[in-house]
Amino acid sequence: MNINCVSTSVQIGSKKIVNSISLDTDGKKFVGIIGPNGSGKSTLLKCIYRILKPSEGVIYIDNTKLGSLKIQESAKKIAVVAQHNFYNFDFTVQEVVLMGRAPHKRQLERDNAEDYQITQGALEKIEMTDFSQRVFSTLSGGEQQRVLLARALVQKTECLILDEPTNHLDVKYQLQLLNVVKGLGLTVIAAMHDLNLAAMYCDFIYVLKDGEIKGCGTPKELLTTELLREIYEVDAKITEDEFTGIINIIFKPSYVCGK
Repeated sequence: MNINCVSTSVQIGSKKIVNSISLDTDGKKFVGIIGPNGSGKSTLLKCIYRILKPSEGVIYIDNTKLGSLKIQESAKKIAVVAQHNFYNFDFTVQEVVLMGRAPHKRQLERDNAEDYQITQGALEKIEMTDFSQRVFSTLSGGEQQRVLLARALVQKTECLILDEPTNHLDVKYQLQLLNVVKGLGLTVIAAMHDLNLAAMYCDFIYVLKDGEIKGCGTPKELLTTELLREIYEVDAKITEDEFTGIINIIFKPSYVCGK
């Protein structure tokens, strides 16, 4: 699937949060969006998954204008794992995951055997099978986030949007979640704070600052000491693993840099 943002802007009051951004996912790639807090990452993603409407510009899904699709139609094409908040759903984990099947159902249509089979498979992928009858609100923040990934997976979409999905996960489950997503063979657009995870999993990265794209490229092309200093105002050392070719960013604390 191809997602194409053309000169997309979002203005709230007198301020442009996103300023004329053009972005192309180019097929089944894992595309990262990085940038400091307040750079416009989440706002741009909300335009793609239709929580916000762009003030200017247009977004296409496979050359079809996003705004011309019914919500149910776009929900069959794009699934979302948004930034985690603590939810008080009085539903079991299984029931929460089954909610992801809604775009494929007629009004008041009941869940069937196929829905339950798909839900079971999604819970297995995130290692949450034993939690299926637990009440969702009793889970930890990290466990809830993994369940919300499963809810997105059962939508069976060609595109998955992740809005800082690993913030509440420990290292094991950060890697597990991103390994699952990477192995799906989908178009993925992910806003990420952890630059080393972005370098590890992204095929292509856009960097935003002040609502504008300041650069794009593969992790090796984009993530340089110069860019990190310009965008994040930090000093870093960048190394490359000789076996995997994955780059690693080592940040230098100011008390070291000042010596």
